[in-house]
Amino acid sequence: MKTISILGSGMVTGVGLSSPATCAAMRAAVSGFTETRFMNKDGEWVIGCPVPLEPPWRGLDKLAHLAAPAIRECLSFAGGVQPETIPLLLCVAEKERPGRLAGLDEKLLPEIQMLLGFRFHPRSSVLARGRVGGAVAVDLARQLIHDEQLPRCLVAGVDSFLVGPTLAAYEARHRLLTKKNSNGFIPGEAGTAVLLGSTGSVGLAELRCLAVGFSRERATMDSEQPLRADGLVEAFRALNRDGGVTLDDADYRYTDCNGEQYGFRQDRLAISRTLRKLKPRFDHLHPADCIGEVGAAVGPCVLGLALTAARKGYASGNGEMSPPGRGVLCHFSNDEGDRAAILLRYIEREGSR
Repeated sequence: MKTISILGSGMVTGVGLSSPATCAAMRAAVSGFTETRFMNKDGEWVIGCPVPLEPPWRGLDKLAHLAAPAIRECLSFAGGVQPETIPLLLCVAEKERPGRLAGLDEKLLPEIQMLLGFRFHPRSSVLARGRVGGAVAVDLARQLIHDEQLPRCLVAGVDSFLVGPTLAAYEARHRLLTKKNSNGFIPGEAGTAVLLGSTGSVGLAELRCLAVGFSRERATMDSEQPLRADGLVEAFRALNRDGGVTLDDADYRYTDCNGEQYGFRQDRLAISRTLRKLKPRFDHLHPADCIGEVGAAVGPCVLGLALTAARKGYASGNGEMSPPGRGVLCHFSNDEGDRAAILLRYIEREGSR
């Protein structure tokens, strides 16, 4: 079993310009929802969660300025490892995304490296997989760390739904949350990152990635097939094949559910079909409550939230100090049918606190 640990996180979101600020805001249920500069077809301002950048960058420049500070924050946990030896796996919007920025795959990574002032390891790459990109990157990071003996790996995600053509396309499909549509999401934007390394490399307490699972769902949101959550169920079962763990090993979950009914129905169906052990509580947490839909940035965001919750001894974000447990299930879904799941566990040995 190839396990790795999450060593640190960085975040630039609509509720905080660092990981500690963002995590504190989310724990306090602070949202960054406000009127944006975009207007819908009814003449009303679109509600979103923009990041207050100065100056207000646009296009690829904005994405680069969202991602670079989060990556720089992550590198502070590298423990003296030089950035040139660390691959950067950059998660961006899927190619099917309406209003996707031109040059995203070719130009964004070089621009981020220019802003940071150095180049990452040659194994760095861009993963255009949307919300499941973070899980794909974690799986690839395991291979780089174990098979190629690289000391660290950075998984970053950056995305913005606050783009005119993107908003217009989702509004036409009745997927934005408006006064007339309660079954929709609030568009957001963010740059997030996590630093990964081999287990046992940062002292006594670690948040370990025990298993990653993937699958495909045929009954997507736009299909007419009945939803049974077969794709997510299979991703959960793949966790056992990958790392010998099941949902019984999870105590709470972080997901990419964004406010649309489809995601919550899928979650409940998959959990009810897979969970075999009755749990007195199985908290379901989702950062979209505070920062809206952030697409490809949600994977590293969720992992960073889980790391902070584990280190600080809380998990539910509702003011309760006693965590429900140390096992964390994270799952993600793309509109095109990709499904992914990650199971984490906080390992704390005597003397780590």
